[in-house]
Amino acid sequence: MVVVLGIEGSANKLGVGIVTDKGEDPILSNPRHTYITPPGTGFLPRETAEHHRKHIMGLVTEALKEAKLEPKDIDALAYTKGPGMGAPLQVGALVIRTLSLLWNKPIVGVNHCIGHIEMGRRLTEAKDPIVLYVSGGNTQVIAYSLKRYRIFGETIDIAVGNTLDRFARVIGLSNDPSPGYNIEQCAKKGKKFIELPFVVKGMDVSFSGLLAKVTELARTDVKEGKITKEDLCFSIQETIFAMLVETTERAMAHCDKNDVLIVGGVGYFSKLWERFTGYCIDNGAMIAWAGLLMYNCGSITKLEDCTVTQRFRTDAQEVNWRD
Repeated sequence: MVVVLGIEGSANKLGVGIVTDKGEDPILSNPRHTYITPPGTGFLPRETAEHHRKHIMGLVTEALKEAKLEPKDIDALAYTKGPGMGAPLQVGALVIRTLSLLWNKPIVGVNHCIGHIEMGRRLTEAKDPIVLYVSGGNTQVIAYSLKRYRIFGETIDIAVGNTLDRFARVIGLSNDPSPGYNIEQCAKKGKKFIELPFVVKGMDVSFSGLLAKVTELARTDVKEGKITKEDLCFSIQETIFAMLVETTERAMAHCDKNDVLIVGGVGYFSKLWERFTGYCIDNGAMIAWAGLLMYNCGSITKLEDCTVTQRFRTDAQEVNWRD
């Protein structure tokens, strides 16, 4: 039996998970703590890193306690190498190097998106799905081929999660539990669909024009009472998801696939789940599971190479554990 402890801290969610390759449920523990800022504000790298430094060792202790394990029972350590926000990523890398030296354990650096994909595949038992990766910093349509997760389409400007977060700030929605969740609750009260820019270029999408338009409407028509905030939430939600569904269905047809796996925080939207089924939300267990797969095929990261990169593309990681 192999046991791996993983640390995820690429954005505002900090998680420590412990997984094993034995049994029906691989997750032994998976505590998480989220950095939440006041309404109308986002989370800055320095402040997010301070949050992670404050809570990370407590989460490591909690994960070990919940799993009923001690450091000697851990076979390897995994951490998010990227992509993500630089300062928060550095906290995870520093702690994982320290634990490696204290506990004498090998380290595996994990691509954040691949962590999402592999945990999603494990929990849903989807063998070879098309992957829709939608998060604060990433929007990609992905399929596996020849030892890589190939990107069939992506955003050409800003990510879907970033679009929704910035829109939520414009209309003053709370960040608790997340801007996207609160947009969805507000959208449920919307009654009128407002036509917004729908930009699909082949397999790629663009959200910058959409964000500019809803920002303009929020500062003019909503304030003047011509449209409601609820109608605007409903309209941006439906427009964005229609764009994502179109490109994903095109990838399914091209690759002759029947399954779709949604990963990333935006997959938390139940409106998107109505179209697909997904596994989402950043957590430590997904990093631990991807680390376990890499560890089992001999992929170890040297201590001096345990750095981070904010731009770690999904297709840059070789996938040695799949046929």
